[in-house]
Amino acid sequence: MFGLGIPELIVIFVIALVVFGPKKLPELGKSIGRAMAEFKKASEDFQDSVRTEMREVEREASVKEDIKHLEQSVQDETKAVEDSAIAQKRHDDATVQEEHAAEAAYGEKQKERRS
Repeated sequence: MFGLGIPELIVIFVIALVVFGPKKLPELGKSIGRAMAEFKKASEDFQDSVRTEMREVEREASVKEDIKHLEQSVQDETKAVEDSAIAQKRHDDATVQEEHAAEAAYGEKQKERRS
């Protein structure tokens, strides 16, 4: 219980018997029993509410962490798409330059043939 042994409980019982008398002692015991039961129930309810709140806080923290991971994934994918688009643009530009060079060379050959 609260570190009370049998001898201490006997002393408390004897003092209560002397102070309250044998007629009031059963009523006092019932009252104390009810009070302890109510205290125990209130304590359990408090513990349950604390556990519930802790689970909610953990869930929110987990959601925030998941959001951070998703944001990082989106940033990584966006960077990859941008890099791919830049590479494709460079390739397209190089292809256009090659086509222009080929057209210019073809035009020069045509001029040479005409002359």
